[in-house]
Amino acid sequence: MNTERKQPLDQDALEKIRQQFDHSPYPRIALETSPKDDYDTLYIHSLVTSYYLKHRRVTETTGKVILDAGCGSGYKSLILAEANPGAKIVGIDLSEKSVELAEKRLKHHGFDNAVFYAMSIYDLPQLNLQFDYINCDEVLYLLPDPLAGLQAMKAVLKPEGLIRTNLHNAYQRSMFYRAQNLFKLMGLMDNIPQEMEEEAVFETMKSLKPGVKLRQEAWGSEYNSSEMTEDRRKELLYSNHLLVGDKGFTIPDMFALLHQSKLELVSMVNWRQWDVTELFQKPDDLPALWAMGLERATIEEKLRLYELLNPMHRLMDFWCGHPSESAETIPSTGELLRIEDWSNTDWQGAIVHLHPQLRIEAVKEKLLDCINRMAPFEISRFIPLPALKPIYLESTSAACLLPLWESAQPIQALAERFLQMRPVNPATLEPLTITDAFDSVKQLLDRLEPFLYVLLEC
Repeated sequence: MNTERKQPLDQDALEKIRQQFDHSPYPRIALETSPKDDYDTLYIHSLVTSYYLKHRRVTETTGKVILDAGCGSGYKSLILAEANPGAKIVGIDLSEKSVELAEKRLKHHGFDNAVFYAMSIYDLPQLNLQFDYINCDEVLYLLPDPLAGLQAMKAVLKPEGLIRTNLHNAYQRSMFYRAQNLFKLMGLMDNIPQEMEEEAVFETMKSLKPGVKLRQEAWGSEYNSSEMTEDRRKELLYSNHLLVGDKGFTIPDMFALLHQSKLELVSMVNWRQWDVTELFQKPDDLPALWAMGLERATIEEKLRLYELLNPMHRLMDFWCGHPSESAETIPSTGELLRIEDWSNTDWQGAIVHLHPQLRIEAVKEKLLDCINRMAPFEISRFIPLPALKPIYLESTSAACLLPLWESAQPIQALAERFLQMRPVNPATLEPLTITDAFDSVKQLLDRLEPFLYVLLEC
């Protein structure tokens, strides 16, 4: 594709962003901090998650090439390395200081298959690399030209590749945009904010009466806490009140960018928290107008409704990729067909995978403990993000899944295991058939797949 830009980019704006993050690298997380036990975060950053949502297939991460576009001090690069074993990590950032910290962080944690460059996202094609996955977190909304940034990432994305990026929510962040306008008016953002500007913001907000609207909305109790460290105060100020280049967007803005860049939305990253039906007291008994309307609504329309009703998310955090003409979708909504649309033949040949962020020893040990005590197993305990409430499995059902901790299994093998564990109906004591066992396993998997705790291929 032709990535040549029609208009020169605002180099002065890019330079101000570079200087800010040279002065205050982000995030301010200690070098030795490890994300190994942060299962929710690893789940999000695993290529397996977004790849399955896009293609309904499970992929291996070994040999994949992953870009962290705007890597900052490298903590997200470290997460990507942990979440995608065997992948090569490439990080870029405008700030040379940030790149130095990122290199040091990955080496400290033993990841040698990682390289970093001080460069702009706009110049990505100069690397002459193609990527399986691009993570562009907390960056796109800072760029002078977000569309050019998306186009540059698309130019280096493999045909089946995925981009994870996000935009600041204009509605949820409105108080910080008012604060930024105030401090621009005061001259605190004419140049790169530093210690003097930090202190001016801190003194201004602290000295306002508690009832002043800006203080109420943009200066929470954390800012005044005696336990706040200097690093944390700087991080909050530079990521909110003094964030150079910060811009707010709406759902229509997000879809306009995707349309103009010829990219396709795969899913919101926290898709369960964007379900508009969950905003109603009785999601299964909506007002008639809503029930009929939502049945015909597109993904964009549903997200827009959520945004207008409940603008609680700071980020519009989403995955996107090249348009896929081969994927089966529902014509009226554009949504992918789910497993409830499978035929009996599809189910009979299904292969069941456990999500790799659950296929770890700590989760298996907890499962074995619940089985031995015949206690319910809370499968959502380790990855609560996609669940709106705890998900419990009865111990026999949970034990049926135990082989998945070793490898993927045909559904027939799980059904046979279920029949061995429960040969009779506990209510009638009549023998169960393999068909009965298969139906029970099918119901279990059908319950777990929407959360991607299990991944199904046919």
